[in-house]
Amino acid sequence: MVNRTPPKPFEPQDWILAAHTVLFRVVENRPGRSVTTFNPGLGEPTRFAFFGSPAVPVLYAAQSEEAAVCESILHDVPPGPGVVLYDHFKGRVCAQLAPTRDLRLAAFMGDGLRMLGTEAKYVTATMASQYPRTVLWSQAAHEAGYDGVVWMSRRRETDRAYVFFGDRVAPNDVVHVPGLAHTFAAGPGYDWLADYLASVKLEILMT
Repeated sequence: MVNRTPPKPFEPQDWILAAHTVLFRVVENRPGRSVTTFNPGLGEPTRFAFFGSPAVPVLYAAQSEEAAVCESILHDVPPGPGVVLYDHFKGRVCAQLAPTRDLRLAAFMGDGLRMLGTEAKYVTATMASQYPRTVLWSQAAHEAGYDGVVWMSRRRETDRAYVFFGDRVAPNDVVHVPGLAHTFAAGPGYDWLADYLASVKLEILMT
């Protein structure tokens, strides 16, 4: 029988994210918010947050800039052809970050799912209505001592997505990597995003 909730004992496959691996994250471009800021428990529930009392802070990241866009700006946008509202991304920026040490993650992908007796459709490829159940999987990984979780992005299945636990990954364990800093409101960042959206049959609608 396929597990829809974490099995006991919970024994996931380890995935080691090597120190200095460059990742990408889309965040709001405003004071007090940086690419390495953990969410302390604010906002709507997500696939793997929030759990604990007080809530365990989390930081989401992605393997590529395209995956970071798909997991944020395009999170609720159906596959094209379609439109993306300019107001939806004008206040966001994509930047790079990297861990300063190896991070031990629970693998919710490939053989990792098989080891847990489950499938992506029950954990990493569900609709948002299932978040109260899918968050149990990250909670189980946290209780098992992992630094976070890795899985294949539901919105871009060629790339990995990550969530790190803020009580296991200290502020100096993840740092900003200078270089790419696409501000999507205008300039090169807007041009890059427009080209990427066009490649997946999406147009920008100015409002």
